Amino acid sequence: MIFRVLTHACSPGGPRGKLSILIFHRVLPKDDGILNFDVNAVEFKKIIRWLAKWFNVIALDQAILKLKEGTLPPRAAAITFDDGYEDNLSVATPILTDHGMTATFFVASGYLNGGQMWNDTIIESIRHCSLPKLDLVSEGLGHYDLSGPHKRLIAINKILKEVKYRASTERIFLASQIEKLTRVKLNKNLMMTSEQVILLRKAGMSIGAHTVNHPILAKLSAEDVQLEIQNNKHFLESLLQERVGLFAYPNGKPNIDYRLLDAQIVRSLGFDAAVTTAWGVADTHSDLMQLPRFTPWDRSSFKFGYRMVKNMLGNSSIRALQNAD
Repeated sequence: MIFRVLTHACSPGGPRGKLSILIFHRVLPKDDGILNFDVNAVEFKKIIRWLAKWFNVIALDQAILKLKEGTLPPRAAAITFDDGYEDNLSVATPILTDHGMTATFFVASGYLNGGQMWNDTIIESIRHCSLPKLDLVSEGLGHYDLSGPHKRLIAINKILKEVKYRASTERIFLASQIEKLTRVKLNKNLMMTSEQVILLRKAGMSIGAHTVNHPILAKLSAEDVQLEIQNNKHFLESLLQERVGLFAYPNGKPNIDYRLLDAQIVRSLGFDAAVTTAWGVADTHSDLMQLPRFTPWDRSSFKFGYRMVKNMLGNSSIRALQNAD
């Protein structure tokens, strides 16, 4: 009850309403000792129940319309997923529909139908590696102990951090080298097929754009940024036979992963709104092309509720960051 009262006080609705936009990537079928940065089905069900108790969860496109009109309900929230993982359909969607909720899924179209993102190649290679140690010194990435799940997770996090902001071609090359060195034969079935995206939409979920190849936009020319976003939008619109009006920036940190220039390109392409990964909540003063989102990583109801309330109070620093260039 206390969090319902607190969220209502922080987000009373109407012109003073605030929209909490949650971001997820995967919902694993069961607990995983290594992939603990993604929720599993049991944890996701708990989160959905907490949201049902404390928030009014509405579709993101409808929430944005109400935000513009100043008619948001009290304690407004929307759920989003990034990238286009297969478990979004097979695991997350049944849980959402069982609780009468919907979500928006931002799909990177270049990885549909058997593609795999560079970071997943690294994660899955190390996760399934049978070697006790991994020598990546020749690749400039060091040497790693893989003798247990915790040490594998440490290795994954260190390598991802090291590789993340390198050029796209280098990221792909290093991921491929790690796959070879770990001697793992990967099953390239993590992402949805085109047909599964259609099924996701038919299940009542919304589809948004997320570029073709999930690049760091801030490292691209304006022309390449426009092509990445425009081609993704056109592909999804052709696939679904409907307009796609929402966009999510890959990685999504203002002035690190995307620039104000990139937000202007998104606006010029006719999107209704775009979401970032800057923490905070959307309100009537928010730039619709740079709406904040929050990743709720807590696994207890008290910590989850506390952090959601705290997240409602952090908008001033986000606006300063988004307006910098």
